[in-house]
Amino acid sequence: MSALKTVFDIKLFSRLFSDKNLTKKASLNAFASALDYGSRLIVGFLVQPIMVSGLGDYYYGVWQILLRLIGYITPAGGRPAQALKMTLANQQTAATDDEKRRYVGSSLIVWAIFLPIMAILGGLLTWFVPYWIKAPVQYYWTIRMTAAIMVVNLILSNVATVPSSALEGENLGYKRMGLSASLVFLGGGLTWLAVWLKTGIIGIGVVTFLITIITGVFYLWVMRDYAPWFGVAKPSLTSVIKFIGLSWWFLAWNLIMNLMTASDVVILGILLSVQTVTDYSLSKYVPETLISIVAIMAFGVAPGLGGIIGSGNYEKASKVRGEIMAFTWLIVSVLGTMVLLWNRSFINLWVGSKHFIGSIPDLLIVVVVMQFILIRNDGNVIDLSLRLKQKVIMGAVSVALSLGIALVLIQWLNLGVIGICFGLIIGRLILSAGYPILVGRLLGVSFLSQVKSSIRPALVTASFFLLATYFDSFFIAKGMLAVRGWFTLALYIGITLLGALVLAFYLGLSSGQRNNIIQRVRIVLSLTKDQ
Repeated sequence: MSALKTVFDIKLFSRLFSDKNLTKKASLNAFASALDYGSRLIVGFLVQPIMVSGLGDYYYGVWQILLRLIGYITPAGGRPAQALKMTLANQQTAATDDEKRRYVGSSLIVWAIFLPIMAILGGLLTWFVPYWIKAPVQYYWTIRMTAAIMVVNLILSNVATVPSSALEGENLGYKRMGLSASLVFLGGGLTWLAVWLKTGIIGIGVVTFLITIITGVFYLWVMRDYAPWFGVAKPSLTSVIKFIGLSWWFLAWNLIMNLMTASDVVILGILLSVQTVTDYSLSKYVPETLISIVAIMAFGVAPGLGGIIGSGNYEKASKVRGEIMAFTWLIVSVLGTMVLLWNRSFINLWVGSKHFIGSIPDLLIVVVVMQFILIRNDGNVIDLSLRLKQKVIMGAVSVALSLGIALVLIQWLNLGVIGICFGLIIGRLILSAGYPILVGRLLGVSFLSQVKSSIRPALVTASFFLLATYFDSFFIAKGMLAVRGWFTLALYIGITLLGALVLAFYLGLSSGQRNNIIQRVRIVLSLTKDQ
């Protein structure tokens, strides 16, 4: 009997982790991405309080600002790895092994072309950043040394990420499952060691650099086993020019993305204070980390969708995109509701109640994150089509509007965190409408039909979020429901997630959407065949 059970377990495990069809590959990629992100979540949960106490509020805030400022010069590297990933995803069934090696060669040439630009911008940032954040004179060289290490790390990472981008572009990202998550824990352990040895933010910068090197070597090893074609071949001049053109658009988009995602911290640090950045970053940690895991999983599915788009099967691509959007809405709405109910209690247990910024800012942060994830879903579809021009132009207009509104609300109306959130939400409405229009043109789906299908879930999300914010403001904030320990908080979170998931599934999704999600789950579990 035990032998039969063992055989059954082996067959079940084999079915769950087989990659015989596109859906299984997509689900395995998503699971691998979720595993990596879950590892970052655990490490962040354990390490962030250590960094706050070890670095102090000021240097922790400086570290957060440096991360965003370094992000601003990331596009100067040309984004060759991203161009390689999307090209392989689009051409994964059409390109020969030799052509793929030429793609790798093109990406490295693009990196070399953009290297001087990144070095110059990195040098300027390193020198002037203490002035920008109005740091005390005695902190100048500590901040500059940390910034210099991070700039070198950024230059190196543009090469180190080429193997991982190729793996993901080949729709084989799941092959690193579990092993790459261990690198996250290694990074967390080294960060803890740096804080324990009192090396300050310079030591944490060195840890980041070391992990980049280790990760690059790790992915080279993975590619050797699972993508034997991986290597470098001399590309033609035409191929290089094509890659430069594609990289240019990815460069522009990455700059826009960094302005979207990092400007809130930088603006608060410049116009208000570094301490405000610390409180904002800590309050933002849970909603941004938890909800963003859905986006990470969606990106894991992207290479498979890229293959569908590349083959010209737009009808199937439209169906897959619809399922991704429905699943994203469901999970983000559930997680957002949970965050709005229990973020105050989490912050209180984690780093102390003084760092929670309030119910209304918390609500706005969750809305900002949710809006951004839905936008990125459609942005990713546009990337896979390799038609980036209109996407980038819309993004640039959106960023300019977002920052302009945010600056007015903070500088002249003194709205602080609320002002930055309103600026982001209003400015991104351009993308919330514009990207679905672009995707609709590509896949043959009218914008009106997309609007009609979004009304019901939007109303459900608004109801959930407002009720959760009201409960937090009038019950938890006033001590009518005290959370005195991690076990109690975990129990409340579990109840919230289960209840919100059931209600959102039946209230927000149509019967067809519910059936599609159930069908995909059955395919993932190998209970039925792929379609």
